[in-house]
Amino acid sequence: MEARAVSKYIRVSPQKARLVVDLIRGKRVDDARTILKLNNKAASRTISKVLESAVANADNTKKLEVDKLFIKRAFVDQGPTLKRMRARAMGRANVIRKRTSHITIVVEEE
Repeated sequence: MEARAVSKYIRVSPQKARLVVDLIRGKRVDDARTILKLNNKAASRTISKVLESAVANADNTKKLEVDKLFIKRAFVDQGPTLKRMRARAMGRANVIRKRTSHITIVVEEE
């Protein structure tokens, strides 16, 4: 049995979030918590919250043992991009793309 958690429309670029998710994929939940706590990236706090949500879903709805959980799948999809304009010289403008992410973590019992 597996439990999952999805967090959508997170204001971090998918490229930066994937760097953190790649570190914890396939690890035990305790090891992943330690890695996320010690990681210096901004996305690690959000991914930590999604991981805790997946563990809570496994514990409460699926009745799985928390000590035996590992991360089966973890991936980051691109969400919608917020487009903003920045004024430039001579009446021109540049587009600033503020990217969003959908983070999914699936945990399973060993």
